[in-house]
Amino acid sequence: MQTHESDGHAHGHSHSHGPAAPVSRHLRKVIAAVLIPFAAAVVVGLAVLWPGGAPAHERTGVGFDRQTFDGQVVQVERVACKDVNASQVPSTGDTSTPQGREAVREETGECKKATVELKSGKEKGHTFIEIVQPDAPRQFHVKQGVVVAYAPDAPRDLQYSVSDVDRQFPLTLLAGIFAIAVIVVGRMRGVMALVALVVSFAILTLFILPAILQGSNPLVVAVVGASAIMLVALYLCHGLTARTSVAVLGTLISLLLIGLLGSLFIGWASLTGNTDDSTGLIHGLYPEIDMSGLLLAGVIIGSLGVLDDVTVTQTSAVWELRQADPTMGPRALYRAGIRIGRDHIASVVNTLVLAYAGAALPLLLLFSIAQSSVGTVANSELVAEEIVRTLVGSIGLVASVPVTTALAALVVSADRSVPENPPAPSTQPASPGPGAGPGAGPGPGPLEPGMLVPAPPTRAPGSRGRRRKK
Repeated sequence: MQTHESDGHAHGHSHSHGPAAPVSRHLRKVIAAVLIPFAAAVVVGLAVLWPGGAPAHERTGVGFDRQTFDGQVVQVERVACKDVNASQVPSTGDTSTPQGREAVREETGECKKATVELKSGKEKGHTFIEIVQPDAPRQFHVKQGVVVAYAPDAPRDLQYSVSDVDRQFPLTLLAGIFAIAVIVVGRMRGVMALVALVVSFAILTLFILPAILQGSNPLVVAVVGASAIMLVALYLCHGLTARTSVAVLGTLISLLLIGLLGSLFIGWASLTGNTDDSTGLIHGLYPEIDMSGLLLAGVIIGSLGVLDDVTVTQTSAVWELRQADPTMGPRALYRAGIRIGRDHIASVVNTLVLAYAGAALPLLLLFSIAQSSVGTVANSELVAEEIVRTLVGSIGLVASVPVTTALAALVVSADRSVPENPPAPSTQPASPGPGAGPGAGPGPGPLEPGMLVPAPPTRAPGSRGRRRKK
C-alpha cells in the first residue's frame, strides 16, 4: 500500500513538471530523427535570411514614417476659435450639412491653445503652439506627455506638431501587472512563458520585419520565423520532452495546411493586401514587397498562438488518458481525445470570429450606416481579407485537433516501455486462502491472461478474532 501511494505522488510531480509518463528510448530516437533536421533547417533559414537590421530610407513625414520626439504640455489657454483661425472650412451659416455645422462650431466655439515643450532631440527645450478645436477627440492638460512629429520640409512655425499622447507609463504598468499575475499563478512555468514571449517578440522585430523590408519572400520569412517561435515557446514552456515534440509536429502540420489554403484562396479571391493607409504607405516606400505575400505571412503568424494552445492541450489529454488506463489502444485513445478536442474547437472557433468582429466594429458600423447588404460588405476587399484570414486560420485550427490527437495516440501506444505508474496487481492466490470457511462464499474463478485480481478489503486489527468469538 505504501508503494502505491509513493507511485501516486510521483505521478502528481511529473504532471506538474513534465510528461505524465516518459516514452521509451526507441521512440525518443524516432522523434528526434524527425525534429532535429527540422530544427536544423530553421536555424539555417534564420542564418541565410537574417537581415542585419531594417534598410535605411529617407523619411517621408507621412503617417507612421515621421520622425518623432518626446514632448510635454506646459501651458493651456482658452481662446476664441475665430481669433486663432482654427476653422478650416469657411462658415456660410448653413447648418444643414455636417461640414456646415462643424464650421460654425469652429468659428463660434472656444478652442484651446496648448504650449508644448520638446523633451528630446537636438532642439530640446524648444516650444511651439498647438491649437485644439472644441470637438477634437483629444484634449490636452498641463504636464501631459505627448508625442511630437517633426516635418523638416515645413515652414519653421509648422515643423513640429502633436501626433499622439504619450502612453508609455500606463502601458508599462499594465505589462508589469500582467507579468506579476502570470508569475504568481504559473510560478516557474509562468516565468518560462514570459521568457518565451520576449523571445517571440525578439524574433518578430529583429528577424521577421527587417527581413521582409529587405526584400525577402514574406511567406518564407514567416514560415522560418513562426517555426523558430514555435520551437522556442513550446520547449521553454513545456520542457524538452516527447509530449512537447508531438505538439510541435501537430503544430507544424497545421501551419503547412494554413499556408497552402491561404496561398490558394488569397490568390483565388484576388486579395492584394493593400487595403488601408498603413499598407499603402509600406507599398509606396518599398514597392518590391509582395503585399499579398505579406498578408499570407500575417495569417500564418496570427494562427500560431492559438495552434500552440490546441496542440499542447490535445497532446496532454492523450498522455493523461494513457496514464490513467495503460491498457487503452491507439483507437480508444484517439476516440477519447477527440471528444475532448471537439469541446475545444467549439469554444476557440467562436472566440476567433468574435475577436475579428470586435476589432472590426468601427468598420462594421460604417457599413451599417451605409445600409449595405451582407453580401456587399463581405465582397469588399477590406472585409474579404479578414474573412479569408479568419476562416483559413480556423480550418487549420480545426484540423490540428484530429492530427495532433492521432499523432499522440500513435506515439503513446507504440511505446513498449513499462508505464511509470502501472496499477499494482494483487498477489492474492486465486483459490481461497487458509482459514476460509464454507460460509465465506465462492472463491474467485480461473485467472485469464492479463487479468488483475483486486486486493482484499483491509480489516481493522482484531476483526478476525471477534468473528471467531461469534
